[in-house]
Amino acid sequence: MAEFAIVVPLLTLMLLGLVELGRFTYYSIAVGNAANAGAQYGSQSTTTAAQTAAIQTAATTDGQNNIHNITAVATTVCSCWNDSAGTESPAPPVAAQCGLDCTTGTRVTYVQVRTSGNYSALFNYGLLPASFSVSATATMRVRQ
Repeated sequence: MAEFAIVVPLLTLMLLGLVELGRFTYYSIAVGNAANAGAQYGSQSTTTAAQTAAIQTAATTDGQNNIHNITAVATTVCSCWNDSAGTESPAPPVAAQCGLDCTTGTRVTYVQVRTSGNYSALFNYGLLPASFSVSATATMRVRQ
């Protein structure tokens, strides 16, 4: 009986830790999936200011089933693809390149979606923070 009284609190603490780890993992995957959903939506055609809001809505709508406090920011980034060398410059793509002409090769446009949310733990564990910030970024090439 004494061993049982010692072991049960430890097993309960381990079980709570596993539940929290599972919830955090699920939340992180959901934030990443929301970023991918927004990038997939934005990659269907060239982005405009009106489409940026729709891309962000696509990302937050995907995350609403799992996350209630998700935010999304969509941006357009570009690079120049050199066909003969098979290289991209700059790598990774940057927003400043979108306004410039490519001297060699063709300009390639990408949509980049960054999602973030705050994960809140079920219990306050004292030494650990009660909430964590989780973010993910997805980048996809826009169909020309």
